[in-house]
Amino acid sequence: MTQKFTLEKFRNIGIIAHIDAGKTTTTERVLFYTGKTHRIGSVDDGTTVTDWMDQERERGITIASAAVSAVWKEYLFNVIDTPGHIDFTAEVQRSLRVLDGGIVVFDAVQGVEPQSETVWRQADLYGVPRICFVNKMDRVGASYERTIDMIRERLGANPLAVQLPIGEEAGYQGVVDLFSEKAIIWEDDLGKDPLETDIPSELLADAEQMRERMVEAIAETDEELTLKYLEGKEISVQELKTALRKAVIANQATPVYCGSSLKNKGVQPLLDGVIKFLPSPLDIPPVIGFHPKTGEEIERAADENEPLSALVFKIVTDPYVGRLAYFRVYSGKITSGSNVYNPVKSKRERIGRLIRMYADRREDIKEVKAGDIGAVLGLKNTFTGDTLCNEGVQIVLESIDFPDPVISVAIEPKTQADQEKMSGALHRLSEEDPTFQVRSDPETGQTIISGMGELHLEILVDRMMREFKVQANIGRPRVAYRETITKPVERAEYRHVKQTGGRGQYGHVVLELEPNEPGKGIEFVRKIVGGSIPKEFLPAVEKGVMEAVQGGIVGGYPVVDIIITLYDGSFHEVDSSEMAFKMAGSMAFREGMQAGKAVLLEPLMKVEVIVPDENLGDVVGQLNARRADILGMEIRPGSTQAIRAMVPLAEMFGYATELRSATKGRGVFSMEFDHYAQVSQSKIKEMVKSN
Repeated sequence: MTQKFTLEKFRNIGIIAHIDAGKTTTTERVLFYTGKTHRIGSVDDGTTVTDWMDQERERGITIASAAVSAVWKEYLFNVIDTPGHIDFTAEVQRSLRVLDGGIVVFDAVQGVEPQSETVWRQADLYGVPRICFVNKMDRVGASYERTIDMIRERLGANPLAVQLPIGEEAGYQGVVDLFSEKAIIWEDDLGKDPLETDIPSELLADAEQMRERMVEAIAETDEELTLKYLEGKEISVQELKTALRKAVIANQATPVYCGSSLKNKGVQPLLDGVIKFLPSPLDIPPVIGFHPKTGEEIERAADENEPLSALVFKIVTDPYVGRLAYFRVYSGKITSGSNVYNPVKSKRERIGRLIRMYADRREDIKEVKAGDIGAVLGLKNTFTGDTLCNEGVQIVLESIDFPDPVISVAIEPKTQADQEKMSGALHRLSEEDPTFQVRSDPETGQTIISGMGELHLEILVDRMMREFKVQANIGRPRVAYRETITKPVERAEYRHVKQTGGRGQYGHVVLELEPNEPGKGIEFVRKIVGGSIPKEFLPAVEKGVMEAVQGGIVGGYPVVDIIITLYDGSFHEVDSSEMAFKMAGSMAFREGMQAGKAVLLEPLMKVEVIVPDENLGDVVGQLNARRADILGMEIRPGSTQAIRAMVPLAEMFGYATELRSATKGRGVFSMEFDHYAQVSQSKIKEMVKSN
């Protein structure tokens, strides 16, 4: 399928947005209009192509990003439909890492929502050029202008309206294309053959005004066009499109389209916009990696004749074919039956079947060239974030960083037969999802699973029971607390001396501890002068400290955000050993934690609750009872209010049910991890009592 496409005809794009903005519905329309499906799937009916897991169809949400390939006007689109729910943020992150462009979908009624901000920041992080699609223009309270203003104010973006809507709410019929100055009207229910016609007379003045604004904004991004504009010369449509394409690829502007995916209006111009303004693999800078042994920086251009460099961004356990690895080829090509090398794991891998994914269906292909995305069966030692290259010409590409889990539950198998099945299932699920962690609690012997939220863990346990046929009992959710110090400690000292018959043990360590910036983690600095501790014992001291960091002194939780400096100590010619210095490092750190007034930290969540006006008082009361810090409120369309608050995660368990009953099912909320903050003394006492 890919043989006839040159690199400039590729578009690797992701569809990203807040939950319920219409990403999956938009993807369905893309597949329908590109001829990939012959009927339109519905999220509500559970018949969409990209939401193919049972859990997605039952809940009407996207959980796993799905890759589909489609052709539009002789261009090959690799489209990834990503989840909107914050619990599955890793899916968005890994998709953005390998994409060249993104369509950000906004709800025309709600505008910019919390997860819209999150996915926008993630796209900023990877420098992904975007176009915006203001969806649900047919809904009551929809506003194109207000959404564009919110994109500008909340996201700090430079949105450029390239269309003007025709009609509003239930009367929404189509758009005016501000480039061609023509109206596009969708008359039939399937929206297959839009009618191009003249702009309705009542919209001529508005269209002229908006076009003038668009021309001025595009001219500002290009020096030559700025001069032309100031001199009052005519700027051609081609010049405008070329300049806008350059500005989009440089992340200086974002074209804004509008439509209603559910009503089959506005999707074809959006696809044209992807071709016109989003980059092909040739438009993005060469990928940068480094040599695994020398650390030297290496560049690879998007060219199939260059040495191979590919990044694995997703592992999926497919019930029919086994373990699938999705990858993006940046240079060179991967051929079925060839051998590749994983420099991260220092392992050779054989490429078995190569597959082009069509959501849950698949098509065998012979090779995947530079700029393309594919999937491979049978890789044994390769995981998310690993690089594939030629063994003779090695390169390691930048991996993908994932957030740490914030919530844990204990899980135990119901029968002995389930025990083995459960460990296998958990292992495979954690291979698929880097934000899902499994560990064994040494004190209780329980298996603890950790994830990004209640829904995340609920879905994973559900998958374990259905796909892997494991029966298990689940404990109560537990919060991932952390510990840190509140004041610097100049001297934390421990002398480990043990005299037994024969050779003794001696290790003496002096540390300095100081609080690090939040989110910076643990830094270990060696500042030993004059050989007070021999070089060969320094790694042992660091190992002892790093082991002690795993369990603090307040509640045994991992310690974060401390700079630990090893600057003095002493040794004994005969009795000193690695074991003694490891012990001394561990105990000196614990002494330092005591002296540094160690405190407990808890994850605080940024919460947005949308409620009907009449329930506002009750909901604010509920939030206050959950130790919320109310940050602000704003009026939203349809007699609703949005409450923004910072709430400890420990207080958010069971909130969905409480909100539903207080608002008769009309209230919705979303939350995402924001930062760790100190737990109050009264809360610590309460926790000690309940344990």
